[in-house]
Amino acid sequence: MTQHAFRLNAIAALCACWPLALFAADQPQPPQTPEQAAQSPMNIVVVTGSRDEHTSFDLPAAIDVIDASQIRDTQPRVNASEVLSAVPGLVARDRQNYAQDLQISSRGFGARSAFGVRGVRLIADGIPATMPDGQGQAATFNLDMAERIEVLRGPFSALYGNHSGGVVQLFTRDPKGAPSIETSVTGGSDGMRKLDVNAQGKTGAVGYLLDVSRFDTDGFRDHGAARRDQAYAKLTAATSETSRLVLTASGLRQDDTQDPLGVTWATYLRDPRAGEIDTTDTQLPQRTLAERYNTRKSIDHKQAGLTWESRFGANRLQMTAYGGNRRVVQYQAFSRGFQAPPTHSGGVVDFDRDFYGVDLNWRDVRELAGGTLRTTVGIDASRSTDSRQGFENFVGNEFGVRGRLRRDEEDKVSNLDPYLQMEWERDKWVVTGGLRRSRVTFEVADRYLSNGNDSGEVRYSHTTPLVGVLYKVSPTLNVYASAARGFETPTLNELFYSGTGTGFNFNVQPATSTHLEAGVKTLLGKDIRLNAALFQVKTQDELVVDASSGGRTSYRNASATLRQGGELSLDADLGAGWNAKLAVSALRAIYDEAFGNVPQGSRLPGVPRTSVFGELGWKEASGRWGAALETIANGRVYAEDTNTAQPAPGYAIFNARAQASQQLGGWRFKEFVRLNNLFDRQYVGSVIVGDANRRFYEGAQGRNWVLGVSGQYQF
Repeated sequence: MTQHAFRLNAIAALCACWPLALFAADQPQPPQTPEQAAQSPMNIVVVTGSRDEHTSFDLPAAIDVIDASQIRDTQPRVNASEVLSAVPGLVARDRQNYAQDLQISSRGFGARSAFGVRGVRLIADGIPATMPDGQGQAATFNLDMAERIEVLRGPFSALYGNHSGGVVQLFTRDPKGAPSIETSVTGGSDGMRKLDVNAQGKTGAVGYLLDVSRFDTDGFRDHGAARRDQAYAKLTAATSETSRLVLTASGLRQDDTQDPLGVTWATYLRDPRAGEIDTTDTQLPQRTLAERYNTRKSIDHKQAGLTWESRFGANRLQMTAYGGNRRVVQYQAFSRGFQAPPTHSGGVVDFDRDFYGVDLNWRDVRELAGGTLRTTVGIDASRSTDSRQGFENFVGNEFGVRGRLRRDEEDKVSNLDPYLQMEWERDKWVVTGGLRRSRVTFEVADRYLSNGNDSGEVRYSHTTPLVGVLYKVSPTLNVYASAARGFETPTLNELFYSGTGTGFNFNVQPATSTHLEAGVKTLLGKDIRLNAALFQVKTQDELVVDASSGGRTSYRNASATLRQGGELSLDADLGAGWNAKLAVSALRAIYDEAFGNVPQGSRLPGVPRTSVFGELGWKEASGRWGAALETIANGRVYAEDTNTAQPAPGYAIFNARAQASQQLGGWRFKEFVRLNNLFDRQYVGSVIVGDANRRFYEGAQGRNWVLGVSGQYQF
C-alpha cells in the first residue's frame, strides 16, 4: 500500500465514525445486568485529566487505558513500548539501546528527544517520573506490578504544566487478599532473559507489595548489551474510615549499559546490527566508534514517596510528597584526533542529582444551578540539584577512560505551579475549565572557571488555561470539544550547549502552543466502543536541534509549527471468544514558517504521518487459553529539519502470541509465547534527530521470540 493510499484510508476511517456514531444513537440498547454494566467499556474509570475517579466515556478528552492483562500476561514487561503502540496518537520507539531509554512522542511532542522522554509527562502512582525541567525516564516504570496505564493526549494535558504534550500515567496494583508469592522467568532472542519475584498480601487495614527483577540482554545491535535491576515496594494503610496512606519506594540500577550509537544510512543498509566504523585515524586498528570509546552509561536511581488522602463527605484533601537520588556516569564518543576546545565539557558526563517535590490539593463538591460543581485547587512544587562534572574520554592514546576534568558545576531546577480545575455537570452537559500558572527556574553555579564563568540564572513562566464541553447525545453517544494553551521550556540538557560552543545557552525561549480538539465517544451495540478525535496544535518558538554530534546536542528556537490530525480507536467483543482492537492515527506536522535553510512546509523530524495498530484475538470461555495476531505500522520518518536526508522508510510488522493458564490448588501457573516480526522485516526502529554526522538510524529487531512462564502460590 502506498503512503498516499494509507493516509486516505486512515482519514476515511476517521470520518466514517461520525455517521456510525449518530446511527448508534438512534438504536435501542438492550438492558444490562449490574455485572455487565460494571464491565462495560463505557464505564472504564480513570483519574488522569480530572484528578479524581471519572469514567473516561464522560471526560471531554482523548484518553486510553491499557489494562493489567495487556501489560502482564503476554509481554516480557521490559519496555513500556510493548503496549503503548496500541494507543492512537502515541509513538513509543524502542531504540534497542538501553543506555538511552525509550523515545515517546504524543501528537509529535517529544519526537526530538535524543535520549529519555521530553515533551510528554510521565507519572507513576501519582509521583512524577519527569524532573522539574521536563526530562523523564520511562525505564523507572515498574511494569511487573502495573495495574493499568492511562494515556492522555490533547488540550487536557496542559493541566499538568510544563512539557505536557501528553501524559502517560502508570498505576501499580493494590495489595489484597491472603499473602501470595510469585516467580516469573522470561527468555528470548539475542540473549534476553528476565527473572522476577514478587510477594503481596493484606491483613486488616495494612497491605504490602514487594517486587525485585533482573533483566539481561546481549543486545540486538552490536555493543548493545545491558543489565537492569529493579526493586519496588508499596505499603497501603487505612489510617481511619475516611483516610488512606500509601508509601512507595523504588530503585533502578544499570551498570555499564552499552550504547551502540546511531549509524549512517549506508551502514544500516549493510547490516542493521552493525556499528559505525571510526575512520578518522587509519594508523589505528579499525573499530567502531562504540567499541573504540566503549560508549556506555551507568544509572543508579532511587526514590520514595507517600500519598495521603482524607475524605470529608464528598470533599477530599490529598497530599503527595516524594524525594530521591539519581546518579549517572556516561561515556560518549568523539572522533579520533579531536582536540577539545577550552569551552568543551569533555566526553564523560558524571552527575549526582537529588530531587524532591510535593503536590497538595483540595477537592470541593457542591450543588450549583441545578447541577454538580467539582472544584480542585492545588499547588505543585519540585526541585532538583545536580552536582555535575565532565571529563575528557581519553588519556593519551587510550580511549573510553576518564581523563582530565573539563567541567564542574552545580545545576538547580525548580518549579512552583498553583492550579485550579472546575467541572460542572447537569443533565446532558459537562463543562470543564482549568488554569495553571507555571514558573520554572534554572540556576547554574560554575566551579570550573579556567574557560570562563558560565554561572547564571533564567526563569520561565506561563499561564495555561483550559476549557472543555461534553454533550451526552444519548446514553451511548457523547460528543465534546476542548481548547487549551500549553508551554514547553528547554530541559537542562537543552541549555547545556550553544551552537557556537560557548557554554550555556540561556537565550533559548520556551515554546508556546494552542491546542484545539473535537471528538466523539460511542458504543455501537453493547460490545463495541469507538473513540475518535480531530485536533490542531499551533506552536510558536518550537524547540529544535541546532547541532548534534557524539552525544553533544545543542538546541535553538525555530519558527511556528502546525500539527493537524485525527485519531480513531475501536475495541470490539465479536462473540464466541473473539475480540478486536484498532488504533489509527493521521498527523500532519510541519514547520508553518520557514527558518534558516528550512523551507515552509517541511515535516517535523521524528514524527510519522500515519500509525496503525491492529489486533485480532481469541480466548477460550474459561480464559485458560488464548491467542492473537497483531500488526503495527508506521509511515516514514524524516531525520532532520530540511527533509533532505534519507527518511526512515515506513513499515508494517506482524506479531503472533499465545497464552495459557492453569489452577492447581493454591497454585496458579501462566505461560505465554510470542513471535514478533513474523516476516523478518528490516526496518528502522527510531531516528536520532539532527545528528551532525548523519548517524541518524537505529535498527530494530528482525524476527524474534519471547517465552515466559510464571507460578503464583496463595497461602
